Amino acid sequence: MAWSIAHVARMSGVTSRTLRHYDEIGLLAPAYVGVNGYRYYEEEQLLRLQQILVLRELGVGLAEIAEAIDSEPSTVAALRRHHARLLADRDRLGVLADTVARTIAELEGGGDSVTSKINRPENLFAGFDPSRYEDEARERWPEQYEQSRQAAAGFTPEQMETAQREMTAHMVRMGELKVAGAAPDDPIVLDEVDWHYRSISRFWQPDACAYTGLGKMYVEDARFRDNYEKVTEGLAEFQRDAMAAYARARLS
Repeated sequence: MAWSIAHVARMSGVTSRTLRHYDEIGLLAPAYVGVNGYRYYEEEQLLRLQQILVLRELGVGLAEIAEAIDSEPSTVAALRRHHARLLADRDRLGVLADTVARTIAELEGGGDSVTSKINRPENLFAGFDPSRYEDEARERWPEQYEQSRQAAAGFTPEQMETAQREMTAHMVRMGELKVAGAAPDDPIVLDEVDWHYRSISRFWQPDACAYTGLGKMYVEDARFRDNYEKVTEGLAEFQRDAMAAYARARLS
């Protein structure tokens, strides 16, 4: 049995445009192209598409997906490996669920101050695995990724852990400023953002445009936005606006 590209798009939730792109880059060719010019897919292609989507969920970049799939001796072997990774992710997500539950409990039991509500700010990010984003970062910002990778190579695990704790503390301080009603372009906010900019600059040196774009990503990418929202509601947007104000005032 064969399914048209439109039917496969409806079944999988993948747009026809994306399916055509997968064909163009050699990732997923259709079983055949009809006389009407439409692409048609059979069971073999549907199974390959499932593997592609699973690997995307696991954070594998498109450039590596074809190699990962084609290196397996059989579809079953590939699925077994994907299944093992999904189980590992399930355990990791369980830790994240516990992290969020603990944060909710602390926020509901705390006072008006953001810091008074959070006993150990570093616990906000228990279970997160930054390495999951490395492939995406390498694809989207290759030059900055290489600069960051080389800089990070000089850090000890203890230094990286300290940097993470400091970044968490910065987010909490920004949350306090937001709760206090400070404007994103308030000098005291810009001074706090200056700490963030200098911390980022240890890994790569963003100009005004790049730093503004980074702030936008904190809002537009749900993974980053959710981290800020765990501190206080609306903090991602506040951080974005403060970074844009900092870029205008001190980087332009």
